[in-house]
Amino acid sequence: MHETPLTGLVLSGGGARAAYQVGVLRALVKLRREVMGPRARMSNPFGVICGTSAGAINAAALAAHADRFEAAVEVIAKVWQSFTADQVYRSDSLGVIRTGAQWLTMLSIGWIIARWRRARPRSLLDNAPLAELLERLVPLERIPLVQQQRQLHAFAVTASSYTSGEHYTFYSMREPVDAWVRSQRVAVPSEITQKHLLASAAIPFVFPSQHLDVPGDPGWFGDGSMRNTAPLSPAIHLGAERLLIIGAGRMQEPTGRQIVQTGYPNLAQIAGHALSSIFLDALAVDVERMKRINRTLALLPESALADTPLRPVEALVIAPSQRLDDIAAQHLSSLPGPVRTLLRGAGVSGEGETARGTALASYLLFEAPYTRELMALGEADTMARRDEVMQFFGWDARQRALRALRDLPPGEQAALDFDVSRPMPDLELP
Repeated sequence: MHETPLTGLVLSGGGARAAYQVGVLRALVKLRREVMGPRARMSNPFGVICGTSAGAINAAALAAHADRFEAAVEVIAKVWQSFTADQVYRSDSLGVIRTGAQWLTMLSIGWIIARWRRARPRSLLDNAPLAELLERLVPLERIPLVQQQRQLHAFAVTASSYTSGEHYTFYSMREPVDAWVRSQRVAVPSEITQKHLLASAAIPFVFPSQHLDVPGDPGWFGDGSMRNTAPLSPAIHLGAERLLIIGAGRMQEPTGRQIVQTGYPNLAQIAGHALSSIFLDALAVDVERMKRINRTLALLPESALADTPLRPVEALVIAPSQRLDDIAAQHLSSLPGPVRTLLRGAGVSGEGETARGTALASYLLFEAPYTRELMALGEADTMARRDEVMQFFGWDARQRALRALRDLPPGEQAALDFDVSRPMPDLELP
């Protein structure tokens, strides 16, 4: 069974930055184990799981193994710990020449090349290896099973339609719910497939879009972070009563940060800036909107609350405490040679403090030295907020109750007929 109240997990996009999410999840497993013991393996803390872009892939792996949550986190962690770029996209010389080199050439003298050679590169990189990885890592056919077992209430991924211009949420739910339609946003009940995940994770320009046979509106779809003006909305529509939101970038920059002037921005800097606005800004705005709604609802009398469909949603946001661009700058040499050459052509250069264009590289650095550091940061950031996490999940109350029971004399423990290794129900303690 998933835990109550119904908790939603929202995993944002960000390419290789999604390694940070795995570190946060590993820390959650450790904290939960402290309270529940070995029986924590038998329940899923997230009844609603929603993901976007690379977060959709992490979310799908968790949803498919909702009946063994801890094991699922460890499987995902092992993949991210040993990642190499060639598990996600073609990083050999021939693969890069067939896609990225042609694509950059098209930007300069492309109309001549296109007429002469009929060149039609669809993206900077070929992510065919990612499809193979998903086949092994994410058994999506298990999702209906874990929903029947009541280990998962709902699962959703998002994608953006290049054909219609609308943002789509594809969802699978144990109990029927009316699909919702908002301005430029559509929800579709669907059997979620690997193609949905590839579409959701198709970073614009970088990875190829995917054709999805949406009933009544088939078309080409790309990254779910594009046009995603309300990234928290799917989890709330699917019934989540509280949200754990894991970002893939700093929610705000610290005051007093020094800005280094580097002259006119190159292609990589502009592309990195655009990707950061796609992946990071909408989440920060939606979190602020949710906080404003919560504050407004707290001021309303009971009679007014009964007349509004809005409801307060408790949320905990965990996001990197450090700039991931800066971390990426330390690991540019980890990228395969052909990819470094390709990115150098776009303007990614240097390393460390002198590096340029690192924002773009931070989304493509599917290499273990980088992903491990992000995972370690995710764990450290979560442990640093241990008290908040324990309170959000109610684990602090359970921990206090367990301690109180363990302090009782053995005879009184027996009289209660209570196994202290079992998960505690939610208790109101004095």
